[in-house]
Amino acid sequence: MDVASNIKHIEAQLPEGVRLVAVSKFHPVEALRQAYDAGQRVFGESRAQELAVKAEQLPGDIEWHFIGHLQTNKVRQVVKHVSVIQSVDSVKLLRLIDAEAARLDRTVDVLLQLHVAQEEAKSGFAPSELLEAAGRGELDGLTHVRLRGLMAMATFTDDETLIAREFSTVEDTFKALRATHMASNDAFSEISMGMSDDWHIAVQHGSTLVRIGTAIFGHREY
Repeated sequence: MDVASNIKHIEAQLPEGVRLVAVSKFHPVEALRQAYDAGQRVFGESRAQELAVKAEQLPGDIEWHFIGHLQTNKVRQVVKHVSVIQSVDSVKLLRLIDAEAARLDRTVDVLLQLHVAQEEAKSGFAPSELLEAAGRGELDGLTHVRLRGLMAMATFTDDETLIAREFSTVEDTFKALRATHMASNDAFSEISMGMSDDWHIAVQHGSTLVRIGTAIFGHREY
C-alpha cells in the first residue's frame, strides 16, 4: 500500500473544516510511520495495550484518539496517552475518565457515542437517553474532561438512504444539544462519523472528523 498517496488522495477530497483520523488499529508501527512521514498527525486506536505500545514508539506530537469500546478497567491505561476518547458510551465511563484525568492532572477531550445503527452489537447512548441525561445535569460538573461533541457509526449496509437517515439523527441530536445544554460550551463542536465506505455521506450531515482505515492502510493485519 502506498500510504502517503492514499492520505493525499483522501485529504484532497475532504471539505474545509473536516479532519482525517487515520484508523491505525491492527496495523504495524511501520505503516503508521509512513502515514506520519506523509504529514498525518491524528491516529485512531481501539485497544488499550496496542495504543500504549504504539504511543511509546512513535513521535510525541501525534494526537491519539481512542475509538473502540473502552472497558472501565482500561481507563487508566488509555487516559495517559490520548488527546481524545471518542467512544464514551455511558455517564459512568465519563465520570471515571474525569476522575482518572484529574489524578494525572491533565484534561482529556471526549466525544459521546450515539447508538443509531441497526446492529445491537454497537454501543452508545440512544439519542433520547443522551438528551435526558443532559437535562438531568448528568453531564455537568466535570473538571478534567472537555465535552467536544458526538461520535457514531452507521449500520454496515449498502443502503445509503438508511446510512443518511442515521447520520441525520446524529446531526439533529448534536444541534439539539448545542441549542440547549451545550449552548455555553464553545468546545462542543465536533461530530465524528464516516468511515472508508460512507464518509462522503457523513460530511453531508455535519461530520467534522472522519475515521478512515482501510482506504489508507489496506485491510487489517490481525
